[in-house]
Amino acid sequence: MGGPSDPEKPLNIWGTAALSATRPGHLGLVPNPLVDEAVGMKRLRLIRPIQPPRSAFTGFRFPPEVILIAVRWYLRYGLSYRDLQELLPERGIEVDHVTLFRWVQRFTPLLIDAARPCRHSVGARWFVDETYVKVSGSWRYVYRAVDQYGQVIDVFLSKKRDLRAATAFFASAIRSHGEPAEVTTDRAHALARAIEDLLPASLHDTTQYANNRVEADHGRLKERLRPMRGLKRDRSASVIIEGHAFIQNLRRGHYELGVDALPGLTLAAAFGELALVV
Repeated sequence: MGGPSDPEKPLNIWGTAALSATRPGHLGLVPNPLVDEAVGMKRLRLIRPIQPPRSAFTGFRFPPEVILIAVRWYLRYGLSYRDLQELLPERGIEVDHVTLFRWVQRFTPLLIDAARPCRHSVGARWFVDETYVKVSGSWRYVYRAVDQYGQVIDVFLSKKRDLRAATAFFASAIRSHGEPAEVTTDRAHALARAIEDLLPASLHDTTQYANNRVEADHGRLKERLRPMRGLKRDRSASVIIEGHAFIQNLRRGHYELGVDALPGLTLAAAFGELALVV
């Protein structure tokens, strides 16, 4: 029989001897460019396409509009999670109160972050005070500030009412909104020290009754917390307090959200706009 170079040996589909297809660089055989190209193609790295950012609602059984209406109702009205569980079936929504709690805790910070670019600049006059709430049977202090337009500037939950807490609150507010021209507080020593250290150029007003604006605003928060069966953890309490401030600012028109909505539908329109970017 003929050897490897026998001209009568059948050729494969590439037009060469079968051996050259398996060993294209073998001595005495003519390399086939098509085979070389096929081998080279196997060495190319596959590039994964850029994936669009995942929505925060991905993986949830309920659609975004259902989740957002539950979060909005809870933050806006004096409802407990069990109250909300009883109201939603009127809309054809059957959901457990534990699930509602998880929705509020997960989506409230996301909504606040998504709305931040649409927020109005705060005023140059800050009214600062602290109030108190009970978390798991222990008192916690809530530092709050509003400007001359009624916008809630910032909130901060602390286990203690001291210089460290006051400094942390002012540092966070200054980092987010800059330095004010004037700060009005009561005569608390910790607040005065924090302002002296962080805002030496700002006018500090401690006149009697000058801080009534923020003290009256505390009542809005207390009114919201009253129907609850008690706050259990500092983190969940902080989310609810921040969410309440967010809703108050939306209602007072301090965001460029829902501006074209009919009266009474501003919050619903604002949450609908935020759902597109969360």
